[in-house]
Amino acid sequence: METGEDYRDAVLSGQRWEGRRFVRCDFTDADLRELTTSGCTFDHCDFTRTDLGESVHRSSAFRTCTFDRTMLGDVSWTGCSLLGSVFVHCGLRTVTLTDCDLTLVSLTDAVLRGTDLSGLRLREANLTGTDLRRANLREADLTGARLAGTTLTDADLRGARLDAPALAAADMSGTRVDVDTAVLFAAAHGLVVN
Repeated sequence: METGEDYRDAVLSGQRWEGRRFVRCDFTDADLRELTTSGCTFDHCDFTRTDLGESVHRSSAFRTCTFDRTMLGDVSWTGCSLLGSVFVHCGLRTVTLTDCDLTLVSLTDAVLRGTDLSGLRLREANLTGTDLRRANLREADLTGARLAGTTLTDADLRGARLDAPALAAADMSGTRVDVDTAVLFAAAHGLVVN
């Protein structure tokens, strides 16, 4: 386990890491392009302005990490946990997330337009002001997610799990929903469905 290590400005591009554990490590301004991780754990790590472009992560955990102005072009996360991590001013539109847990993640004001987020766990995620136009959120778990000011125009929410208050706070114009979500949406807007 590596605790409190300073990787600021490090050039570690193209490396393969397996089973490594990092706690409170600082990767600020590091070059981690094309990094491959498998079974790695990052707890409370700082990835401010880090270049993670074209990196691939499988069964790795990035818990309570900070991604501030992080380069995330063409990053792939599969079977990963991003529990409680914060994303600020990161380019996320070309990110691939498959079978990932984004519980308690903060994506405030993020642009995820057209992104495939189907089946993801986004429980209690902060999606305030997030642009999710045309996003695929089929079967996603958005229980307890904050959606105030979130744009879901033309998104696909069929099969997604949501709370009625969250639906009342989001822009849902043209959003595709199933019957259960339509009933929740109606209830969130004060309608009585008999």
